[in-house]
Amino acid sequence: MLISNGTLVTLGRQNEVIFDGALRIEGERITAIGKSADLRRAYPNEEELDAEGRLIMPGLICAHTHFYGAFARGMAIPGEAPSNFPQILERLWWQLDKALDQEGSRYSALVCLVDAVKHGMTTLIDHHASPNAIDGSLDVIAEATLQAGVRACLCYEVTDRDGLDKMQAGIDENVRFIRRAHREANPLLAGTFGLHASLTLSDASLEKCVAAAQDLDVGFHIHVAEDKADQEDSLRRSGMRVVERLHKLGILGPQTVAAHCVHVNEHELELLRETNTRVVHNPRSNQNNAVGTADVPLMLDKGIHVGLGNDGFSNNMFTEMHACYLIHKLSKRDPRVMGADTVLQMAFAHNAEIAGLFFPGPLGTLEPGALADVILVDYHPTTPLNAGNLPWHIIFGVDGTGVDTTIVGGKVLMRHRELLTLDEEAITARSRELAAETWQRI
Repeated sequence: MLISNGTLVTLGRQNEVIFDGALRIEGERITAIGKSADLRRAYPNEEELDAEGRLIMPGLICAHTHFYGAFARGMAIPGEAPSNFPQILERLWWQLDKALDQEGSRYSALVCLVDAVKHGMTTLIDHHASPNAIDGSLDVIAEATLQAGVRACLCYEVTDRDGLDKMQAGIDENVRFIRRAHREANPLLAGTFGLHASLTLSDASLEKCVAAAQDLDVGFHIHVAEDKADQEDSLRRSGMRVVERLHKLGILGPQTVAAHCVHVNEHELELLRETNTRVVHNPRSNQNNAVGTADVPLMLDKGIHVGLGNDGFSNNMFTEMHACYLIHKLSKRDPRVMGADTVLQMAFAHNAEIAGLFFPGPLGTLEPGALADVILVDYHPTTPLNAGNLPWHIIFGVDGTGVDTTIVGGKVLMRHRELLTLDEEAITARSRELAAETWQRI
């Protein structure tokens, strides 16, 4: 298949903007890029998809999300509004996840996947919790992601908060699903080992997780120092800060994804750098929960690999990029901080490297040999566009609502904003019923 007649934005190592550009897809990979006329001559018999002047871009990657949180939208929390992050966990998220059954987990994921495909998200790294429906929960979510046709890396959140039996069930679910993913080797599906956070896991539980993961060739996906309460708990529990404790217990490393890292000091940053642990920044969630702003500019200066996630917010990574661009200027009170080029590097190159832990890339780029995860975006710039100023066009002019077409591994999932793999109307209707039932159980 040729995708032609668009403004092709390669991103990747050497970003190019090719006007009247085209790319060729064979199987699940891109085999050529160039001018539309040149590729038509080289491949005269190819089926052609006309981009009609739209941007042709790599599909978007979310390095940290929570499908299970979809039913929280509009849900009233009994009593006074939470005043801090521990209260948000206890009164909202730890009530919602306990109320989920398997069907609730399925449709919560499907709701998020509809949102993701519509906004051009082609790879998602999810972190699941359903303490009263643990066994087989990742299979249910996997069925939803495969139905949608996106790439997804799944894990279950191990925690002590519901007792040691459920902690062990979480370990077992991770191990079982990781082995399934390895056995099946589906290019759209992967598994890693989920942990909630230092503040809900004892040393003994973390040691069990490390032992269980030892022969699985995976790292961990864990929330790290999202709120100061995590640091206070770790110091009280162990006399060490969160990153120090996780490092001592064998959690950090190049296959581990550490979400947030808002409340970390310079020594902890050095440990993250030395271990090549991947950090994921979630700016909208951090603002919403009022936990603070991670010092991402300092992390990047130190050479720490920082990607971008949404932590379960709406699946519009363009909006997450906008938030990332703005919040650090405000936090530092310096308009020079966090340039648009840095934001795009996090969202594409860094997220692609994180996704590459789970999927054989390249991802996040349009080049020969890359996986054919491609989106077409309605954007007709009113000022000159080139490779140098592209990041500022993206931040100030492009939004996920402009996505017209979403393609994963050469398969078209949405064309002209019509979903081809998911029935949005049916999913919405059933999710509305299930959400109401879930709320009644809280």
